[in-house]
Amino acid sequence: MRIDAEIPRGAGPTGPRSADPDRDAGVATRTRQKVSRPPRFKVLLHNDDYTPMEFVVSILEQVFGKGPSEATQIMLAIHNTGLGVAGVYVLDVAETKVAQVHRAAEQRGYPLRAGVEKE
Repeated sequence: MRIDAEIPRGAGPTGPRSADPDRDAGVATRTRQKVSRPPRFKVLLHNDDYTPMEFVVSILEQVFGKGPSEATQIMLAIHNTGLGVAGVYVLDVAETKVAQVHRAAEQRGYPLRAGVEKE
């Protein structure tokens, strides 16, 4: 067997080529449209002089799913700067979180306010 033997025209490593010239033009690909991510929104908690720090920590744990340490850090940021980011979500989720905060605060008689701001 000769190593430099000619390969018959139309034959390749996978065997003979098809008789359809369009099929041999290349690999068929389908272009996928790039889907853009929805805009994200920050849920902000505002400091006030009446809402206890423990209540803010519990809101951050229950509504926003934060751990005790992270919730305490966020609460201290809110207390010290007057504003803190509780989480970043798509608009529908962010608005639902704000409504949950307001409902829980009103049930306990606290004036805690939350808002939504585009990231």
